[in-house]
Amino acid sequence: MDQNTRHLMEHLPYLRRYARALTGGPAQGDALVTRTLEWCLEDKGAQAGTDQTGADLSRGALYRHLNHLQDSAGQSATRVSRHPVEAALYSLDESDRRLYLLVNLEDLPLADAASVLEMPPEEAVERLNRARERVRDRLTATILIVEDDAIIAFDLAETVRGMGHTVCGNAATMDEALALAAEHNPTLALMDIRLAEGDNGIEVARELRRQRFLPVIFVTAFPDELSKRGLEHLGPVIPKPFTREQIEQAITRAVFTPHPEEAKMALGPH
Repeated sequence: MDQNTRHLMEHLPYLRRYARALTGGPAQGDALVTRTLEWCLEDKGAQAGTDQTGADLSRGALYRHLNHLQDSAGQSATRVSRHPVEAALYSLDESDRRLYLLVNLEDLPLADAASVLEMPPEEAVERLNRARERVRDRLTATILIVEDDAIIAFDLAETVRGMGHTVCGNAATMDEALALAAEHNPTLALMDIRLAEGDNGIEVARELRRQRFLPVIFVTAFPDELSKRGLEHLGPVIPKPFTREQIEQAITRAVFTPHPEEAKMALGPH
C-alpha cells in the first residue's frame, strides 16, 4: 500500500460516517465514498495528501468532494426518518444540515467546516447557532404528568425540567389528564396508576392511545398491575420509590426511540 493510499484509508471511517449521514442511508453513503476513493486513486504517483493535480486531499477537502458528488448527481438525502434526531436534522436547510453534521458529528472546527461548504466564517457562526437552536427545539419533549401526590408530581416536574424538557401540566384525575392532553398535545406522559377520585392511570393511557398515540411511562407503587392484565404494551413501568436517574433514562429512551405508529405516519403508505 503506497503512502497516498494509506493517507486515504486513515480518513475512510470518517468519510463513511459523513457520507451515510449526508445521503440518509448506508448503501447510498458507501457508494458515494467509493466514487470519492476512485477519484482520489486515479493517479498512483500522487503524493500523500494530494491528488494527481496536486490538489489538497485533506479530510476537509474530501468532505467537500463528497458534497460536490452528491450535488452533481442531483440527489438529496432521504427527508423522512423514523428517528427523532434525524428527523430534526432533516428539518434544516440542506447547507445548515451539512454544517451541523460537520461540526457536531465530524468534530471539525467551525472555520474548517465553513471552508468545506465554501461559506464565510461569520455566516457559518450564525447558521450553526440557528441550526443548533432548531434541533434543540425539535428534540424538546412536552411532558404531561398524571400524578395525584403533589410532592411526587413536583419531583417529577423538576426532573423533567432539569433535562431541558417542558412540563405542560399535572393532572390528578382522568378528566384533567384528557383535558390537558387535548390542550397541549404532549409528546410523552408520566402516569401513576392509582389516581384521585378512584380513577385509574391504565384507563387514562388506553383512552389517550385510542384518541391518538401518546407514549406513556408508568410511575407507580403497583408495578404488577399492567402485567396482571396483559397490558405491558401500554408502556414501561418504573416502580415507586424511584430515583431521578431511572426517570431520566426512561424519558431519554422514550424521546429518542421511534414508535411504530409514528413511524407509519412519517413514512406514509407503501
